[in-house]
Amino acid sequence: MFYQILQKIPFRDAYFPEERKKQTFPKKNYLFLLITLSSAITFQAVAQKVTLLQILEEGKQNYPFLKAKQAEIKGAESRVKSVKTDYLPSFIVQDQYTFSTGNSVNGAFLPNEGSALSPSGGIRTENIYKGTFGSFTTAMVDWKVFNFGKVNANVKAAQADINRTQADYENELFQHQVRIVDAYLVLLINQKLVEAQRQNLERALVFKQVTDAAVESGMRPGVDSSLAGAEFAKARLLLLESRRAEKVQRLRLSELSGHLEDSIQVDTMRFYSQLPVTVNSENTFLKNPALLFSQSQIDASYVRSQAVRKSFLPSISLTAAGWGRGSGVSNTDNSYRTDFGSGVNYQVYNYLFGLSTRWNLTSILKVRNDYKAEQFQVERFKEIFNTQKIQLDRQSREAQMQLELSLEQAKLTPIQLEAAHTAFNQAEARYESGLTDLFTLAQSVTTLNRAEVDSFITNGNVWRALLMKAAASGDLSLFLNQLK
Repeated sequence: MFYQILQKIPFRDAYFPEERKKQTFPKKNYLFLLITLSSAITFQAVAQKVTLLQILEEGKQNYPFLKAKQAEIKGAESRVKSVKTDYLPSFIVQDQYTFSTGNSVNGAFLPNEGSALSPSGGIRTENIYKGTFGSFTTAMVDWKVFNFGKVNANVKAAQADINRTQADYENELFQHQVRIVDAYLVLLINQKLVEAQRQNLERALVFKQVTDAAVESGMRPGVDSSLAGAEFAKARLLLLESRRAEKVQRLRLSELSGHLEDSIQVDTMRFYSQLPVTVNSENTFLKNPALLFSQSQIDASYVRSQAVRKSFLPSISLTAAGWGRGSGVSNTDNSYRTDFGSGVNYQVYNYLFGLSTRWNLTSILKVRNDYKAEQFQVERFKEIFNTQKIQLDRQSREAQMQLELSLEQAKLTPIQLEAAHTAFNQAEARYESGLTDLFTLAQSVTTLNRAEVDSFITNGNVWRALLMKAAASGDLSLFLNQLK
């Protein structure tokens, strides 16, 4: 469910790869690197920052897939209006002008598929092939005044489809908001990792310069310069990797907002100034939009099955009609007139009133099978509902456990960071006094960098664990209320 929405939480090992091959970094690139870092900092400071709530609103208003779901709702609403027109009587008018012969014999006939040719005409021993003009105008009302609830069933099915499309939209909106919040948090983590790797690079640059000066003066062996160069190169690679991840995450977040851009800047808000408190929400997953959507599918399928079952029932219609007919053959002396005016003038008029019943008895075979098919669909959606219910129950409990453990980890990282700072300061002092080698100092730098990265990731993971809890519960306010 929502685990497919959230990104994989970044692991510390991704920022501390195995030892790379030692390499030196040309001094002429120092100035270029510092200028690049300074430009990046200046650009970030100038760019306008947006808050999480602003991103959520932009995503809701602009994301194309959500607009597609809204269009589906409007389409379902139009279908309800269309079905309701079945309550109205059908009123059909037609007017035709023809040029034909009028030969006929007694006897019945079957109409051609889709067309019925009128056999009316004079009955004679010989055929007269002289054509005449004719006219025929009709107006007919057919009103199904009683249909045993068939129209009501169709209207209910259409209204149930509106509820289904609305629940589908609400579910997709919720899942999309969860994706936005997660992308926002991951971007904040990546920003902090860039900051940590930038500080690490600055330390490596200072050590590189100090070590090179000590080697040139003969106070340190030449191998120290090589080691310092390798550590500097590794620090630069880590910074480049963290910046790459940050830029990718900016694109992902801007995509979810509906406006693709690679310069979006986000506000850290309270995510790094405080930690959330634990939230106990028992069985709130029952209101999860995913479950509500599954329930709406069950309801819509059941109502459709009832509409299918009632489609077998008959209809009783009130019928009224009136018509007039003209012909070039006179109804008084059977004379032929070939001019158009004689054919279009009406010679006879008729009307009709009646009550008719239509019932296709053999359709019961098709209706019965269609009804069974819809019943199986109802069972299918019920089992999907039960599956999602079990998954959300498990995910809710797991998210609560993740939140509690993440909070415990976040309480330990300041201790780790303070110890790493102390170890680094001691190693730096011992190295400057000649009591230890550069390898030991490099280890303390790596430990400090790891502690800084851990502090940022752990803090971010607490908020992501809370997001997981809110996603499983189906209530994003459990997360957003912590920011007020």
